[in-house]
Amino acid sequence: MSRMNNILVATDLSGPARQAADRAARLARSSGAQLRLVHALNAGVVAQLQQLLGLGSALEQTLVEQTRNELRSLADELAAERNVVIESALLQGAVVDEIIRDAQANHADLVVLGARGTGFLRRLLLGSTAERLLRKSTLPMLVVKQRAHEAYRRVLVAVDFSAWSAPLVDLARRVAPRAHLVLLSAYAVPFEGKLRYASVPDATIKTYREQARRAAEQQLHALAAGAGLTPGQWTPCLPHADASLAIVRAELEQACDLIVIGKHGRNMVEEMLLGSVTSHVLAESAGDVLVSTETLA
Repeated sequence: MSRMNNILVATDLSGPARQAADRAARLARSSGAQLRLVHALNAGVVAQLQQLLGLGSALEQTLVEQTRNELRSLADELAAERNVVIESALLQGAVVDEIIRDAQANHADLVVLGARGTGFLRRLLLGSTAERLLRKSTLPMLVVKQRAHEAYRRVLVAVDFSAWSAPLVDLARRVAPRAHLVLLSAYAVPFEGKLRYASVPDATIKTYREQARRAAEQQLHALAAGAGLTPGQWTPCLPHADASLAIVRAELEQACDLIVIGKHGRNMVEEMLLGSVTSHVLAESAGDVLVSTETLA
């Protein structure tokens, strides 16, 4: 299990975004990672200012400098509170591209965002900007919804036994190394609805369902063993339900404060689009969501 070395937190300087910055500072303190706080000035907004005030206007420069000072002040405040060193940077350009460019240039292992705020962060859960950010980036992204009071204690990891499942477990352990993991795999009988329509007896369908559950349970234990987890470090969760609903329900039933999920799955179309399960979890979960955007070579 590798450690995190660099964390980037993107903020729009709103209250909810500050919660994300605080969570990032806590993670940096516990992991020993370097923390970089960035704010992206939208190129369109800057162009509007230039058109309104004139290119090189003193007022435009003042507004930009005020934003830079506000960003630096937030960095200093969090650095003092969490006893970490925080570097800050004001970016200008296309928001998504600038965040990704800066994260890659500074070798970020994790990008942290607030779930709600102003500008692009306000529409994070449903907006096209967030989906473009998740789609275009190959870096894990932590979407913070709650104020951080302590380190993550129980982490729900949603797996489907595709090639991305093992990296999800590793990512969960990197971000929350001392947390108890709940490994969830929603199972189903293939074409169960059609079997019922074809008047297959309920007892037969029940047998198929038990077989599917046993197979999923065996795969779950093999995944945990491959990740080096001991029995006391994890709990299996095998709901017979739609994955989208099962994950959100299990988050509450298992008292988890973080969900780890991938944007990829068995459906290869999800390599280009944010998957429907991930979109639902981002919108409906109560706690923070860590999305792995990793692609496999």
